[in-house]
Amino acid sequence: MGRFRGGLRCIKYLLLGFNLLFWLAGLAVIAFGLWFRFGGTIKDLSSENKSPEYFYVGLYVLVGAGALMMTVGFFGCCGAMRESQCVLASFFTCLLVIFAAEVTTGVFAFIGKGVAIRHVQTMYEEAYHDYLKDRGKGNGTLITFHSTFQCCGKESSEQVQPTCPKELLRHKIFGMIFSMVLCCAIRNSRDVI
Repeated sequence: MGRFRGGLRCIKYLLLGFNLLFWLAGLAVIAFGLWFRFGGTIKDLSSENKSPEYFYVGLYVLVGAGALMMTVGFFGCCGAMRESQCVLASFFTCLLVIFAAEVTTGVFAFIGKGVAIRHVQTMYEEAYHDYLKDRGKGNGTLITFHSTFQCCGKESSEQVQPTCPKELLRHKIFGMIFSMVLCCAIRNSRDVI
């Protein structure tokens, strides 16, 4: 009987530790979602007239998921500490619902990936054309796109040069130099063989 109680005590503390980590992970997910919404790159997109509402919905869902994780972690901690069957059953049910939601979300994300990409491309196209219509106005959305994705323009960067990240232009020059040196080195090594 003593080993059985020792095993249960070990499971109790493992469950407590797991749920404490789960609660902290929920707190981190909430913090990340709020930071990304109000302090990250997407914050700059909201300063324009056309704010990406579908991005915000995803971030709010992320914050909600973090709150749910914290609630489930709390149920697990309380259930393990008090050894309450009711709270542990609630914890198990919550975990089951979360697992089903994750599978469903994964399927929908895989199916809707193309739609999300098209939305981002449409938003970039609108910002690009707005900038070309009135270059003096500037375009924070275009600047944010270019700095986030480390790109510059669509086919050519000459039309939107002021919105491009400055470090990107230097990297392109170095990339051209390094690619030409490598190309010459490969050609010279093949001539030897």
